[in-house]
Amino acid sequence: MRLLKLIGCHLVLAATLACAQSQNETGEHAGWPRWCGKVYESGYPSFEPGGHTTEPAPINADGSPNLYVQFKPRYSIYLAGEVTGSFVVNAALSPWFGEPWTNSTSDEESAAEPFTDLFFSISVASGEGNSSVSLVKSSIPINATGVTFDFDLSGFEPRTAPYEVVFSGGSRSGNQNYTAKSEFRYLPEISPEGSATKIDNLNGGLLFKNAQTGGAFLPLLPYGYYGLYNGSNNTAESDAFVSQYSSDGKGLNGLVSLAGYADTNPVYDSMDASSMRFMFDLRGSFMNLTEVEQRVNTIKHHSSLFAYWSADEPDGWQYPFEVTPAAQELIHEIDPYHPVAVTLNCQDYYFGEYSAGADILMEDPYPIGINSSFSKWGTACNATLGDCGCDSCIGGPQEAARRLDFVLRHERWLGRWPLPKIHNPQAFHGEDYWARDPTPGEAFVMSALAFHRGAAGVLAWTWPSSDELFDAHSRMAAVFTNAPVRDFLLGGRPEAGVRVDGEQLLDVAYWVREDRVMVSVVNAAYDDVAPLSVALPRPASGIVDVPFGGLSWQLNGGQLEVESLPATSVSVVILSLE
Repeated sequence: MRLLKLIGCHLVLAATLACAQSQNETGEHAGWPRWCGKVYESGYPSFEPGGHTTEPAPINADGSPNLYVQFKPRYSIYLAGEVTGSFVVNAALSPWFGEPWTNSTSDEESAAEPFTDLFFSISVASGEGNSSVSLVKSSIPINATGVTFDFDLSGFEPRTAPYEVVFSGGSRSGNQNYTAKSEFRYLPEISPEGSATKIDNLNGGLLFKNAQTGGAFLPLLPYGYYGLYNGSNNTAESDAFVSQYSSDGKGLNGLVSLAGYADTNPVYDSMDASSMRFMFDLRGSFMNLTEVEQRVNTIKHHSSLFAYWSADEPDGWQYPFEVTPAAQELIHEIDPYHPVAVTLNCQDYYFGEYSAGADILMEDPYPIGINSSFSKWGTACNATLGDCGCDSCIGGPQEAARRLDFVLRHERWLGRWPLPKIHNPQAFHGEDYWARDPTPGEAFVMSALAFHRGAAGVLAWTWPSSDELFDAHSRMAAVFTNAPVRDFLLGGRPEAGVRVDGEQLLDVAYWVREDRVMVSVVNAAYDDVAPLSVALPRPASGIVDVPFGGLSWQLNGGQLEVESLPATSVSVVILSLE
């Protein structure tokens, strides 16, 4: 986050994390005043910062695709007592990655036939004790992705170390073969006072378990702020803080603990006793692994802990690449029950390297009230120069979608399995970058556009915000963190970025779940759209609910219609399918 940054090395936080690292900064001209690799003060020449994620060259000169096999456990962890696990398998045809594939298979005894199905087995890697047993033996259509296959967990001993697994597949005749590796964790059960968080590697969401969930993993969509606290050690005051922040459990449900939360503060016990879930702040410690170990061991037992936050904008600060993966590895060793989040600030500066230490990826473009072309430092802002408070941004709430579009593209170009995303919208102003707070409408739009791109949570910077923004985010959280909206968002990938002719800042996304579809319509423009008609992905029989937005939609001839969609607004509609 940008607060308390770029002010100078006399600040304690900046001194420990930035000044001492200047000689180890990544990119060109280490030691110059740079952000996202670009110099931002006047008096310095501009230069190409490097670190761009680019589209790979075609893997085959003739443009033909390869078969790119990937697989992961459906969930990042399984716990003792669970009897069934699952793998997610992708058998995508890729222009950039994979092994050679031709749409023909044959052997010496049979005629050629199309290679349309990949026959495979998944086994434990050699040396694991039961490597001769196939966990899965099945087939998947060529170019299918996101196909799940169950396997039996009963033969495995719970342990903290992961089990390595191997995918071996080929054509029916066996003349084209493919392998891949992965791992899964089968952990001992948590203590009655503890908690655990699963990442859903199929849909990109989170599931959470503690005593309050009745021993079951339930969907968790964290929505809240990076929050400050007054540091009080008074239990009554900490209880009151949690009650106010969460609207007595009816509003915000997530928090990143910033300043004021000593590791042993009773505020964590107050969150344990509530429906709140927190992400623990290690941003001031993550380069000191001794301190990381001490702090994680202090906090890991809390029942409201859902994740750790290691690095804050390491790409902006140009930190050495290895520091976030080192922190992640250590945290996994100490506490394999909770994932590690990293926040990236830059649009395109060594994305692959800086996201390598993340289980959850957060991004924080702050696009409201900025001058996107000329900075407070007296320089222009462009691809090789300047810092205007939102890297390579145009400005406006639509930057939430634009930034996540870049993130998703970077992951595709790197051939990576997509990480779960949590969006960090702006909820502040100041520092001569941001002239004003977002309006409630802009806050709604930024959060909804992130959900349209598959985000699994929202954590705004920073609390306390204005009462107006607190009320707006609390109202949105009350709807989006609970069924039915939460279950649509976390139960499948959205069909996003659907456009309406003539409306460049209108964004529509769909989620289909069983016999219902949820439609979210976002107007990021500063003018009303009237009238509006939105096509549906499938025939619908009727409107079931309008959980957010308060508009009177009508279903007419396969179209959703409304008289007017207000400027900077969000409307969500749930329909039954025919």
